[in-house]
Amino acid sequence: MKQQAVRADANVVLLLFQQLRPKQWTKNLLVFAALIFSFQIANVDLLLRSVVGFFLFCFVSGCVYILNDFVDREADRQHPEKRFRPMASGALNPYLALTFGLVLLAVSIAWGLYLEPLFGILLFVYFVINVAYSFRLKHVVIIDVMIIASGFVFRAIGGALVIEVPFTPWFLLCTMLLALFLAISKRRHELLLLQNNKGSHRKVLESYSPELLNQLNSIVITATIMSYALFTFTSGRTIHLMWTIPLVIYGIFRYLYLIFMEEKGGKPERDLFQDKHILVTVLLYGLAVVVILKYFE
Repeated sequence: MKQQAVRADANVVLLLFQQLRPKQWTKNLLVFAALIFSFQIANVDLLLRSVVGFFLFCFVSGCVYILNDFVDREADRQHPEKRFRPMASGALNPYLALTFGLVLLAVSIAWGLYLEPLFGILLFVYFVINVAYSFRLKHVVIIDVMIIASGFVFRAIGGALVIEVPFTPWFLLCTMLLALFLAISKRRHELLLLQNNKGSHRKVLESYSPELLNQLNSIVITATIMSYALFTFTSGRTIHLMWTIPLVIYGIFRYLYLIFMEEKGGKPERDLFQDKHILVTVLLYGLAVVVILKYFE
């Protein structure tokens, strides 16, 4: 009996961990962007603060996922992939997951306030905006993808706040536009995946069409490349950052290839690790930034 109870408890813990969607945590790596661009002053203390900031964002975003899945558990049962999530499948008690999320949220925000008050406030605002998204804004066409994209901007700002370094408006604009590209592509993938049953899972999909989303992506991609190019020349850092522009263009073009030729785009965090071309491009970009700032600034 005791062994069965231990197994049951371990299974609940595993389900709660899965509910936090650790596969999505790659999004929070953006927290380290400020550290990479400030590596000249980097030390062990700043690295540790960035790591803590990364995990706090993981936990708070995990609480958002818990709330999303709690609210959408009936609709998720109609989705070909999301129906296997712990709450949607019935494997995890929804109210137990919600209680766990509330406790984790309180601890994470308190820790964030202790680490850096503005960072703690940012975590709280991030959560509130995503709550509004879960209950209302996800049904508002265009606003829904803008809210998703704003989450990446919060991560970029949080990464700077937690190590107390300034951030440039150009960098935030590039982050916002790139995040919009990923969010629009995600909606497009959902629209094509569900097709005739699109309204039963996400009502806002009824307000979209592939043509509209393709047009929005064309605008956002153009603005992203132009903004990043301007960032490399006007950010106050070395002009040699312009040599990273081809990597950004290739990464965007490769993702477009995955969207249109391989019908991907629904899970950016998965595509990052599964597509070797994008993964190598990201690694080369990070290495190039470090080398350029170290030897040419």
